[in-house]
Amino acid sequence: MVWIYLIIAGCLEIGWAIGLKYTDGWTRFWPSVFTIVTMVASFYCLAIAVKEIPIGTSYAIWTGIGAVGTATLGIVLFSEPVSILRIVCIGLIVVGIIGLKWT
Repeated sequence: MVWIYLIIAGCLEIGWAIGLKYTDGWTRFWPSVFTIVTMVASFYCLAIAVKEIPIGTSYAIWTGIGAVGTATLGIVLFSEPVSILRIVCIGLIVVGIIGLKWT
């Protein structure tokens, strides 16, 4: 069950990272509320996960999910540059996440 919390925490991290873009420097109320709520929820789920999963593994997977998801949505939502090297690097993060889960 704690792995589910860790995955949820990572997905919520994607939500707040993307939410930051929509806050427009914390000047837009509802996007700011969404971002703060998802930040708190993400940290809460991470805190539950680290009760049983080592902190190094939990933190790396949490940030990895956030990094991969945010980079991917940046490409899709904000037309950020996409290149073979960028895709390879995102793939390496995914491989690292899988490796940490297996060990």
